[in-house]
Amino acid sequence: GCFECCIKCLGGIPYASLIATILLYAGVALFCGCGHEALSGTVNILQTYFELTRSAGDVIDVFTMIDIFKYVIYGIAAAFFVYGILLMVEGFFTTGAIKDLYGDFKITTCGRCVSAWFIMLTYIFMLAWLGVTAFTSLPVYMYFNLWTICRNATLVDGANLCLDLRQYGIVTIGEEKKICTMSESFFKMCDSNELNMTFHLFIVALAGAGAAVIAMVHYLMVLSANWAYVKDACRMQKYEDIKSKEEQELHDIHSTRSKERLNAYT
Repeated sequence: GCFECCIKCLGGIPYASLIATILLYAGVALFCGCGHEALSGTVNILQTYFELTRSAGDVIDVFTMIDIFKYVIYGIAAAFFVYGILLMVEGFFTTGAIKDLYGDFKITTCGRCVSAWFIMLTYIFMLAWLGVTAFTSLPVYMYFNLWTICRNATLVDGANLCLDLRQYGIVTIGEEKKICTMSESFFKMCDSNELNMTFHLFIVALAGAGAAVIAMVHYLMVLSANWAYVKDACRMQKYEDIKSKEEQELHDIHSTRSKERLNAYT
């Protein structure tokens, strides 16, 4: 009995939703954790080597934007933790609805509407994660340029290469914040582990965003398949209800005729 109970419990697990949830949590964890640490490393690099300072007052500068991005990361982590749980619960209920089609559990119109709502919401989140992935590629591109300048400065003697923050919109046109290969700060930055670590953290964050996109696509396939199964199950329920009703009517007609014949005979 215990073995059959375990087999029954294992058979009710939505493995496709479980795999998508694990992939979603892994991607969100990589994006949020590595992205947060990479932003903190960016602040230290800008303050230490580019000598940028926070603007006084309510002026929105690069440091304010970085703080906003950190709060957005906190919100993404909390929101998708809850959303992953909701999708897993939906997967369990859908699996139970299919397996217990002829039992006490009945599939309602509300259940189908919830499945359709999750499909639409997951599609929107997939588009949002595509945007997040594209946005995360920007700092990867910037750090790749900086890493390339550091590598070329060591390979080519006497090369005067500069990185101007105005090219990336980090500072305004009126501010000249650049670092060149002839300066001592440049060599300190290139030799520091902070630059290399921040660059690789952004790469891992980009990979996490890509994993979240794959998880959303996986969820879309799972939810679409579940919705189709539930729709077919509803049709089967209606067919079985009509069939049972007709059989009951035939049984009642047969019983009535049998009683009439018995009464006529007596």
